[in-house]
Amino acid sequence: MIFVLGRLGQAFLVLLAAALVSFCLFRFVGDPVNNMTGQAASLAEREAMRAALGLADPVVLQFVRFVGKAVHGDFGMSYRFGQPVAGLVLERLPATLELSVVSMLIATGLGLPLGVWTALHRGSRLAQAVLAVSLVGIALPTFLIGIVLILVFSVRLGWLPSFGRGDTIQLGPWSTGLLTGSGLRSLVLPSVTLAVFQLALILRLTRAEMLEVMRTDFIRFARARGLHRGAIQYRHGLRNTLVPVVTIVGLQFGNVFAFSIIVETVFQWPGLGLLVIQAIQFGDIPVLAAYLVLVALCFAVINIAVDLFHLAIDPRIRISGGARGAA
Repeated sequence: MIFVLGRLGQAFLVLLAAALVSFCLFRFVGDPVNNMTGQAASLAEREAMRAALGLADPVVLQFVRFVGKAVHGDFGMSYRFGQPVAGLVLERLPATLELSVVSMLIATGLGLPLGVWTALHRGSRLAQAVLAVSLVGIALPTFLIGIVLILVFSVRLGWLPSFGRGDTIQLGPWSTGLLTGSGLRSLVLPSVTLAVFQLALILRLTRAEMLEVMRTDFIRFARARGLHRGAIQYRHGLRNTLVPVVTIVGLQFGNVFAFSIIVETVFQWPGLGLLVIQAIQFGDIPVLAAYLVLVALCFAVINIAVDLFHLAIDPRIRISGGARGAA
């Protein structure tokens, strides 16, 4: 319980720091008053608009007001769309979250077993071929992978759509394309594009960690005891390999969620990425600040989940935590 409370306290500090950084940084991303009033507006009109938006107040007061409203999910009004920022973010969030989750499921579901297999069969030609192919996923930029997939599977073969999200179904406030045929087909190319780099990274990291674990003394001791080969490799080897791999998978999910802007732009995916691009072009400070706070919240939740998973798979953490509590 103390462990969880400590992590929650750290998450609160991270969110507060993210709110401060976003508020300070995005004060210098253009002037929203000029974008909203146009060049023909008089000075009086500009000042009236600035006062209406609260931009004429002291910076400290603006920040306190921003944090107080953000706690209640109120990030103000979008300068460009004239709508509540929270509503805009919630409208685009399902698309980005579904894309991120499916991409990481593909990357983890393929990268983890392939990494273990290439480590256990490191001398085979097929394992070397898999590692060589994984270098392509690391070396090629994401937007180029997306363009090639569109050219092959959309333009040449015509199997999959090249843009958009397809048909969606509204489940309360949540819109999903996972329950429609066109939605699933539209998800294939962007999710694969986003998963390629993550798959290669997880594969190579899992392989390296598995090789390192299989060279440790306790694995030699397990062999000397005559344990079954599968028990040595998967019960002991893989379990110890998962500790650093889970950490990287969690961090990469946060990166995928935060930096899917390029993929969403290439495939015109109606998620948070396109919203952020439009906000940057227009100097829409409330949207940008809300996005940065949302990303910080995502990383904070992921870090807590990863720490709890470590507690479940690594008894040494529970023992060390109990020893510190007794001390």
